Amino acid sequence: MTEFWLISAPGEKTCQQTWDIMMAATTRTNNLSTNHKFNIPDLKVGTLDVLVGLSDELAKLDSFVESVVKKVAQYMADVLEDSRDKVQENLLANGVDLVTYITRFQWDMAKYPIKQSLKNIAEIISKQVTQIDNDLKTRASAYNNLKGNLQNLERKNAGSLLTRSLADIVKKEDFVLDSEYLITLLVVVPKIAYNDWHKTYETLAEMVVPRSSHLLFEDNDSGLFSVTLFMKAIDDFKHKARENKFTVRDFRYNEEEMKADKDEMTRLSTDKKKQFGPLVRWLKVNFSEAFITWIHIKALRVFVESVLRYGLPVNFQAMLLQPSKKTVKKLREVLNDLYKHLDSSAAAIIDSAMDIPGLNLSQQEYYPYVYYKIDCNLLDFKV
Repeated sequence: MTEFWLISAPGEKTCQQTWDIMMAATTRTNNLSTNHKFNIPDLKVGTLDVLVGLSDELAKLDSFVESVVKKVAQYMADVLEDSRDKVQENLLANGVDLVTYITRFQWDMAKYPIKQSLKNIAEIISKQVTQIDNDLKTRASAYNNLKGNLQNLERKNAGSLLTRSLADIVKKEDFVLDSEYLITLLVVVPKIAYNDWHKTYETLAEMVVPRSSHLLFEDNDSGLFSVTLFMKAIDDFKHKARENKFTVRDFRYNEEEMKADKDEMTRLSTDKKKQFGPLVRWLKVNFSEAFITWIHIKALRVFVESVLRYGLPVNFQAMLLQPSKKTVKKLREVLNDLYKHLDSSAAAIIDSAMDIPGLNLSQQEYYPYVYYKIDCNLLDFKV
């Protein structure tokens, strides 16, 4: 499972004792989870009022940053297109896989100095991730436009003979050009009607040049035939062709236009290749940044919630548990038994359904211990 439970419980005589008790309950006999200590430094506590307000702000910030992390990850998958199996190896935090980063989490003192107030740290994170979100929108929009224009051109060069571009199929010698009286038309004929075409095309209108039809190209269903006739017979020929289920394509041989289309396709394809490398690099760097800030927010939330619940002086142990699918229910029961004594004062508050912002009691996932979930599966598809 890529799911982790970040929990905290108050220190017994020592925080080590809290850790040992939890380890004994979850691993010694029943191996319910893989556990790691989660190191949170001595942050500045501030006043209770500030902590209560900050608890709400951090909950919103947590949701926002998680959404940005997922957006960057999903866009990485979109950009890598055919290499989706390589997505996971590009989704790293500080150069290591996400599970390793979380289980060995160390607070980044340089980016988030602990002498700053909790509110300031939250603001630094908020600005940083908002910038990533804005940059992603700009870069994604530019790349998507380029990709969309290229796909439209590629679509024109694929598909049925009834609709696709014919520029890369026909050659100059297939046409009568620069004639005052004659014109070459291109006609799509279903394969099952080839015989009918050969028998009838010379008689579909007056002034069709005998034996002027040639098969230029075939797809699964149809063939593209050329036919030469006098210009004044065009309308009559088109009308009769339609009656016989032959489709005259509206096409005039124009080398300049065809060259312009090919040049545009080459340009877009080159631009896409040029942008691809720098974009993937940007996504890797900023995914790492966003993910790291997300885990710092989790650390902040555990700190704030633990102080609000367990009081001062600061004395709690943060722990990271990784359950397996089979053990989730049992682990929850063991933790509830282990920590239910912490909830005696909160039980009455929950019963009265009061909404105390700092304690997040209105949320469904309320447990006698501080609890936040971290899910490392950030993509809509299974890699």
